[in-house]
Amino acid sequence: MLIIGIAGGSGSGKSTVVNQIIRHLPKDAVSVIPQDAYYRDNGHLSAEERARINFDHPSSIEFNLLIKHLDMLKTGSSVEMPVYSYVTCARSNETIPVVPKEVIIVEGILILTNPRLRKRMDIKIYVDADGDDRLMRIIRRDIEERGRSFQQVLQHYDKFVKPMHLQFIEPTKRYADIIIPQGGQNHVAIDVLASRIKMYLHK
Repeated sequence: MLIIGIAGGSGSGKSTVVNQIIRHLPKDAVSVIPQDAYYRDNGHLSAEERARINFDHPSSIEFNLLIKHLDMLKTGSSVEMPVYSYVTCARSNETIPVVPKEVIIVEGILILTNPRLRKRMDIKIYVDADGDDRLMRIIRRDIEERGRSFQQVLQHYDKFVKPMHLQFIEPTKRYADIIIPQGGQNHVAIDVLASRIKMYLHK
């Protein structure tokens, strides 16, 4: 099993990179583990308390459960991945079954901040993008998918996203084996990475 970690700032194009890689590989060769599924369950908090949650701090992620699930997949066991809602800040009662595959992709802004998780990765990737481009994607995503107003997005970016990116996320570039500038638009880098994964699959 090949475990690939794909990190990068919010709005950097990580999901696009993941989807592009999957398109290059044989069908059913990849299972994806998004970090966002492992946010701590905060459904018990009031609306005011939920508004103050810092989703960009490593403490917001239940890394122990993520690592446990990754270890189970590596030993051939299926796992029940949580389903998390940004709107309610709670985990659903439902889960998503994930089965072991030849390639496991772990994707998220904070995955390279955790040493134990990094140790389990065979390839570590950092998706890099200009701050202005990331902000534009964040505005579009948070309004369309997370029910925030334009003003709320800007306030959240200024209070949480930008300072946490500078403190925790951008420094994890130094752990990356590969840095992909321009995100999913960098077709050369994605082609090279996909070729490397195919070589592994053909061994």
